[in-house]
Amino acid sequence: MGLFSWLGLGNSGLQKALDAGAAIVDVRTPQEFDQGKIPGSINIPVNRISSQLDRLKTMDRPIVVCCASGMRSGMAKTILKKAGIKEVYNGGNWQSLLKKL
Repeated sequence: MGLFSWLGLGNSGLQKALDAGAAIVDVRTPQEFDQGKIPGSINIPVNRISSQLDRLKTMDRPIVVCCASGMRSGMAKTILKKAGIKEVYNGGNWQSLLKKL
């Protein structure tokens, strides 16, 4: 996996997941999330992702994680993949992701 893929760039499946109604999980802090967010996204800070695995595993759709730069969402994607969630995408920066919707 290259750096661009880890950051969510050049990810061909991302747009397909978005078009299919992916759940968007913003992994920024609640304070950052309150200052601006993607409508319909849910906020689970990256340091709480592990405690929300059961909730995320029950979602019957792809999951796209985003944050401020793509770093925290990259970490969240790794955690989710290791937990057995198969269809997870790093959407990178939430504002850039919003433009893809």
